[in-house]
Amino acid sequence: MTQNTIQPRSRVSERVGAIAESATLAVDAKAKALKAAGRPVIGFGAGEPDFPTPDYIVEAAVAAAREPASHRYSPTAGLPALREGIAAKTLRDSGYEVSPANVLVTNGGKQAVYQAFASIVDPGDEVLLPAPYWTTYPEAIRLPGGVPVEVVAGADQGYLVTVEQLEAARTERTKALLFCSPSNPTGAVYSPEQTEEIGRWALEHGIWVITDEIYEHLTYDGAVFTPIVRVVPELADTTIVLNGVAKTYAMTGWRVGWMIAPSDVIKAATNLQSHLSSNVANVSQRAALAAVTGDLTAVERMREAFDRRRRTMVEMLTAIDGVALPTPQGAFYAYPSVEGVLGRTIRGVTPTTSVELAALILEQAEVAVVPGEAFGPSGFLRLSYAIGDDDLVEGVGRIQRLLAEAE
Repeated sequence: MTQNTIQPRSRVSERVGAIAESATLAVDAKAKALKAAGRPVIGFGAGEPDFPTPDYIVEAAVAAAREPASHRYSPTAGLPALREGIAAKTLRDSGYEVSPANVLVTNGGKQAVYQAFASIVDPGDEVLLPAPYWTTYPEAIRLPGGVPVEVVAGADQGYLVTVEQLEAARTERTKALLFCSPSNPTGAVYSPEQTEEIGRWALEHGIWVITDEIYEHLTYDGAVFTPIVRVVPELADTTIVLNGVAKTYAMTGWRVGWMIAPSDVIKAATNLQSHLSSNVANVSQRAALAAVTGDLTAVERMREAFDRRRRTMVEMLTAIDGVALPTPQGAFYAYPSVEGVLGRTIRGVTPTTSVELAALILEQAEVAVVPGEAFGPSGFLRLSYAIGDDDLVEGVGRIQRLLAEAE
């Protein structure tokens, strides 16, 4: 008698099971767990402003929480007043007009990223992904069956990809380009000329641009944020703009982001969101409305603090033998190359990858940093300077002292 053998089936779907954990959140969670256990860990992992949300924004949320209308469902695409406010804010800050009908409010910028790729990418479509990249981008590309194509720009070119590199990576399957300036994780900022050149290349070849502009207000040393649609207006019909209140207004926990896109994409993404999560919490939306319609005084105070911390971190990191660091001009991250440290012995350990070096720094110096493998090639570390001045100096000082022992 022939015995049938039934192969066991995976309990988790192949596509979701292939998703890697967010490396930045994992490092932050580990640092917090070690602190809770009594270890004096300093964490440079999470990209989260250490400031409280400005009072006028909080007060708007308190008032909204008392209104019965906030206790009910609202339109999936967002409160009409907030969509209008985002359109007005785009004109004010980016210099071009959008219709509120082309705005979709999402549960944080991360949902906007996911829905952008889900709305335009089909299985087998390639998305050009300049590296180093934010850890979520490749996972969001793969979920709808897309193929991330890394285009690597190292420290030697300031982490800025060129049109020549993009053209070399383009194929007949290229559907979109992810563009992020100011950049997470590197802090690199594309100049107006570079932005326009990339935009016109994308337009020439019919390539969608998904542009993440969440760090638009955080630039330094005379660098300027350049909206790609402003310098190449013809791109508006093939561009999805991603943004949110998290970084600019110290509102990471409020979970309000948005996407601006052509009408057909907004309709598709809204349909997806109607099944995925419905509307964003109304209290958070009302807080976001206060943020985007208010002035930028509080934002400027936070930017000045980030700039001060940035200069301190750059000075301290570049003093370490074997570390190379292009000066970040935006966001709140430093992305040093540690290739000159790898292969050297530190307290009996010889790290050969940035994962191994980050583990050594956490164990021996009690400082949490994110290894470069989370963002692309090995050989780098990401440190957020959205952290108090004293902790920053103490944390980088510990790294200095540990790496000074490298032989």
